[in-house]
Amino acid sequence: MMRRNGFTRRQVMTGAGAAALSLASTRVMSAAPPASSITPELVEAAKKEGKVVYYTSIDLPLAERIAKSFEAKFPGIAVRVERTGAERVFQRIGQEYASRIYAVDVVNSSDAAHFIVWKRDGILAAFVPEDVAKFYPDEDKDADGMHAGFRIGLSVIGCNTNLVKPEDRPKSFADLLDPKWKGKIVKAHPSYSGTIMTATQQLARDLGWPYFEKLAAQSVMQVQSASDPPKKLALGERAVQADGNEYNLHQLKEAGQPVEPLYAAEGTPLIIGPNGIFKNAPNPNAARLFQAYCFTAECQQLVIDVGGLRSMHPQTREKPGRKPFKEIKTLKEDAAAVEKQGEEIRQRYSRLFKV
Repeated sequence: MMRRNGFTRRQVMTGAGAAALSLASTRVMSAAPPASSITPELVEAAKKEGKVVYYTSIDLPLAERIAKSFEAKFPGIAVRVERTGAERVFQRIGQEYASRIYAVDVVNSSDAAHFIVWKRDGILAAFVPEDVAKFYPDEDKDADGMHAGFRIGLSVIGCNTNLVKPEDRPKSFADLLDPKWKGKIVKAHPSYSGTIMTATQQLARDLGWPYFEKLAAQSVMQVQSASDPPKKLALGERAVQADGNEYNLHQLKEAGQPVEPLYAAEGTPLIIGPNGIFKNAPNPNAARLFQAYCFTAECQQLVIDVGGLRSMHPQTREKPGRKPFKEIKTLKEDAAAVEKQGEEIRQRYSRLFKV
């Protein structure tokens, strides 16, 4: 049986919440602070600190490219990237804060529900980059300025084009329940992936748990990360994926692998991955500068070109050859529901899929 090491999101943050109790007991949420631009004064203050520590769940090549781009633009400030899966990022920060270890400056997670917990525990710092204030819609940024949507991901159906004829490709989640796909589907697990947790919540809400009951009867290959199903398709181990990262499929396809992303008629799960700064950031000025840079059109173009993800910044260009984001029907993300229902989702899912 697949088990996730560690604790639930509520258990993980109990210690962090206790450590921040003096903050939490007195804090009063207010409107977001004024937008902050990248000024010479901020750059100089950041250079005096000399580094910024970034915990993230974006793929390592993208994280390292952003780090190198930032270091080239702001010489004298080193970026230390700590990359792991979203759930592990969340657990690590919870464990560190419970021990009063304040190592992280800026964080990114594919599970926006993590930011609800961190905000509630009073450990995020309010900071609004100029580009966020100018260009980002209200639904993609926190009203109190604690975080904003750094990247857009999609969890898509996909297929191996050598194993699935064009006329047989699934066009909907309902199509995956056809008996012809039994034993031919691969799927990731919500206990390991923030992307899949978010996608599972959306599908359970819109299609109902009976959909997952029927899918579980299809002898599904169960993997962990949202990046794993595309790999299994490319290897020909399964013909179809029920979920997984859109950008991984595109990267594999561009590398010559026989895979194709497919967009369900019911709508494709939408995953917004926010960035935020911690109040106890050891390098607060470098953290603000890095956060501001992450939301510039320059950095957001890297998110698209290097990471294969989507961006909400209007001054970016979509990657050629990919379906325009505006043409994709998406499901509504609800981070608050994910935070409330997360443990129930894990338990129900594990019972159904016996993993």
